[in-house]
Amino acid sequence: MIIKKLVVGPLESNCYIIADEITKETLVIDPGDEPDRILELINENGFKVKYIFCTHAHLDHIGAVIDIKEATGAKIVIHQDEQVIYKGAREQAATWGYELDPLPEPDIFISDENIVEIGNLKLEVFHTPGHSPGGSCLYGEGILITGDTLFAGSVGRTDFYGGDIEKLKKSFKRLMSLPDKVKILPGHGPESTIGKEKESNFFLKI
Repeated sequence: MIIKKLVVGPLESNCYIIADEITKETLVIDPGDEPDRILELINENGFKVKYIFCTHAHLDHIGAVIDIKEATGAKIVIHQDEQVIYKGAREQAATWGYELDPLPEPDIFISDENIVEIGNLKLEVFHTPGHSPGGSCLYGEGILITGDTLFAGSVGRTDFYGGDIEKLKKSFKRLMSLPDKVKILPGHGPESTIGKEKESNFFLKI
């Protein structure tokens, strides 16, 4: 498995590019901004982008979806409960002073326990609402891609539209049930492990 990370945009979102070493089939996760950088990395490595996976639909995680889809033809994958936020992306952008073209319709709506396959790699979808209604993580191959559900030492905020602290508590508990050695790849900030978060995440006390 090949994992590349680009920190993009003014909010420094983590965009992950995951590829199967043999087939070069590729998953782009949360292309929030700077499409030129993302596409340059894809082209330099000969990656074949199959899916664009949005852990959720806040602007800093979907801002470059249009460009990546146009350049690669990849299918946009998002949780079915995130549709309202996804469709409101232009309004989100306007509140931040940006102009955003209408987003393409998602190609695939996923739900909990679906499997995303790229080459020989299989990642399971965990529906983890709380930060947003359709927030989702990807788990498998020793990694957990958490979007804004879980960070190193912290969790996503719940004061945006669709946020829910009680749902986030349940999602957090579910993630903490995973093995300690699982590596966390969050939507912002540094990597961590489940083991470290079981010891030090402030949300344990909430």
